[in-house]
Order: sequence, then C-alpha cells, then structure tokens
Amino acid sequence: MKIRSLKTAGMAVVAALALGGPLAAAETTLRAITAFQPGTTFAKPFEDFVSKVNAKGEGVLKIEVIGGPEAMPPFEIGNALRNGIVDIANTTAVFHASLVPEGVAMTLATRPMSELRENGGYALMNQLHEDKARIHWLGRLTQGINYHIYLNEAPEGGKLDGLKLRSVPVYQAFFKDLGATPMQTAPGEVYTALERGVIDGYGWPSIGVFDLGWQDKTGARVNPGFYQVETGLYLSLKTWESLSEEQQAFLEGLMIETESSSSLVQDLAEAEKAKQIEAGIEMIDLDADAATEFGALAQESGWKPILATSPEHGAKLRELFAD
Repeated sequence: MKIRSLKTAGMAVVAALALGGPLAAAETTLRAITAFQPGTTFAKPFEDFVSKVNAKGEGVLKIEVIGGPEAMPPFEIGNALRNGIVDIANTTAVFHASLVPEGVAMTLATRPMSELRENGGYALMNQLHEDKARIHWLGRLTQGINYHIYLNEAPEGGKLDGLKLRSVPVYQAFFKDLGATPMQTAPGEVYTALERGVIDGYGWPSIGVFDLGWQDKTGARVNPGFYQVETGLYLSLKTWESLSEEQQAFLEGLMIETESSSSLVQDLAEAEKAKQIEAGIEMIDLDADAATEFGALAQESGWKPILATSPEHGAKLRELFAD
C-alpha cells in the first residue's frame, strides 16, 4: 500500500482550487450509486458531498449519481464496486460484510475519524478493503450517530428481555445477549409488524424515524444509544488507481473536510430527539449503572463475531477503533 500524507496533499489541492490554480488532469466523471433513498436523512451528507465535488472540481472531477436503491439493491453494491460496474458508492460496510467482515468494526468505533487517520485505523481498514474486495474506502460521512431501541410502548419495569425486536446482523448478537428475540423484518414491513404485534420494537438510528413514518407506531425510545451509524464513500479500486494523484488528493481533501464538520449531522440528531418527544415518543433513560452495563454489553457482543471471523485483524481493529 502506498502511504502518503492525506492532509498535506488534500489541503494543497483544495488551496489550488480556491486560488484558481490549474490542476494537471482532464475532467473525469465518476458514476455513483447510493444505498439510501434520495432526499432522506442518510442520503443528505452524500448529496452535499456531490454538490461540493461538482462545484469545486470543475474541469477536474465530477460525480454523476446514476441511481439509488431502486436501481441497485444495497447488498449488491459491494460486488458492483469490486467489479468496476460503478465508480463510487454511498453505502455502509455492513452491506458488504460478506466481502470484508472486518468492516463492521466501523459501526463499533468509539474514536473519531480524525484519530483513526492518525493512529493507523483508517489505513488498516482501507488495506483490508483493497486486499479482500478491490474497494478503496475514501472516508466516513456520518459520525456520532447512535442506534437506539424503539418500542411500541414503554416496557413494564423497563425490562427488555423477552421482547421481539426488529434487528439487522450488526446488532443481532447484542439483542440476543439482552434477552430479546431478534426478528428479521424488511424496513418496508416494520410499520405493519408493529401494528399487528409481530414485533414489539426495532433497532434504528437516532435520526430517520420520520422518513419512514414509524413514529405513529412508536411509543418509547431507550437511552443511551449504542454503536455508531456508519455511512461512507467507497470507490472501485480500479477507478481509484486510474485517477491522477491530483484527483485523488482533491477527493481526499474534501473527505477530510467533510469528516471535520460531521457535528452538523449530530445537530440533526438533537433536533430529531426533540421532534420525537413532541410526537409523543417517551424517552426511557437508563440510570448510570444500567447505562454503563448496557454500553459494555453492546461492545462485547459486537466484537465477538469479528474476533471469531478475523482473530488477528479483529484484535488490532478493536485496539485502534475502540476506547
């Protein structure tokens, strides 16, 4: 893997653009796909990134979004990147965990991207993506956005064991260790499942509930949250290697700039919490001891499958990614 200073290169190119200096590259158009429905909460950071690239990279680089989940199922995006069918994707490593199982570690991260770029965590995760799937990880679009357990009604005595919770693989082990029963339910079926009592609740980020209309069947949210939502930008390694150093540095510079302003997404989480309360969703706040136990269990449950699948890399990733 060729190591060079991302910050230095990125800042130099962004500065050149700001001053109107030319870059030695013909304009390249990257074909992009997004795993998230356009206009929704998790699509917005990507849409903002595309706008910045197309505004600042005129004559150098542009991104053309060719579709969303209606054009390509999210779990097929990893293979599309590996095979060079698309150039760049707004997705999550959870969707291509079959190719890079270690990628789930990004959801378990407790350290910010600025630290991971300094301590080698970013370099190791990117190397795993390049070696295993011929995918280049450009960076992270969301940071500090937790998942929560949402329920159709507040549980008696605050107990979570015995509940049927809509789950996804990344936190299925955690729900089991809590004593709940994880249920595989497609997002489009969650509303009806809540209405009919097929599930008692669901795992979902602190933002995005209103995008799907689930607030109508949600009576409570458990705090604190757990894990971190990971959405990011991934390129076909073939495409990445075909770009000039100037084009690569331009993308890296904008990515680092985006990561440094990720608090804007966290502001959305605070605003949505207020909106959820206004909609009648009760906040169930665990006491200090229970919250600590809850967080520790989430981490232990989450890292177990990664360590089992990839003992060597899993241990190193945990050391670099989590406190």
